[in-house]
Amino acid sequence: MVEVHLWSGLRARAGGRESIEVEAETVGEMLDALVEACPELEEIIDGGVSVAVDGRVIASTRTEPVKPNSEVYLMQRIKGG
Repeated sequence: MVEVHLWSGLRARAGGRESIEVEAETVGEMLDALVEACPELEEIIDGGVSVAVDGRVIASTRTEPVKPNSEVYLMQRIKGG
């Protein structure tokens, strides 16, 4: 299981939970599993999020591996130019 920490703005949509544990081997599987575990997150995730895995920000790939002991944070994607 991978424990995914949520930014404060998502916690209300996740029933107040600070983190959600899901089965996943990649960032893409993790995002899909988060939506399955908590459908209220789908709109936000589909709109674009960043994921930090072990201190590295993963903004645009779904194939990055995650391990059960990885430190994973779902973060708001910052847009701009």
